[in-house]
Amino acid sequence: MNRLSIQKRAQIIGCLVEDNSLRATARMTDTAINTVVKLLVDVGKACAEYQNQAMRNLKCKRLQCDEIWSFCYSKEKNVPEDKKGQFGYGDVWTWTAICADSKLVPAWLVGNRDSNTAAIFMEDLATRFSHRVQLTTEGHKAYLTAVDDAFGMDIDYAMLIKLYGTRGGKGR
Repeated sequence: MNRLSIQKRAQIIGCLVEDNSLRATARMTDTAINTVVKLLVDVGKACAEYQNQAMRNLKCKRLQCDEIWSFCYSKEKNVPEDKKGQFGYGDVWTWTAICADSKLVPAWLVGNRDSNTAAIFMEDLATRFSHRVQLTTEGHKAYLTAVDDAFGMDIDYAMLIKLYGTRGGKGR
């Protein structure tokens, strides 16, 4: 099996970081697209492992959590019947936590927007701090039980619920 040199790996990752597509990166670096994909997967695993080990005993004090919507394959309403209900087809959510002061992202998780994923995400987040933190989320109900189960009484937690309406109009 051929091994890529460190220089070639750095070149490939550099192209991807600069927002080049997989195919463009393969052409520019004179490598097979499968090689680029394999390297990307390997680097992703290494980064996830590093983050899991390094992001411990953090000094963050104020955290904010939210979910970011995206889709894989197609939007949920367009998923074919034979793919419905399978993860990776349709709506996908990236759960994020960010330190309000340093902008560090101590935890993230890709999954569904449900209470099970919320519980997994909050359990992971709770292990990253050795002190009491302040946490703010939006009004998604899945957070209520997940935060309580993960942090217990050792958290200052608030839900920020935004009200939208016209200024000075009937929306108030």
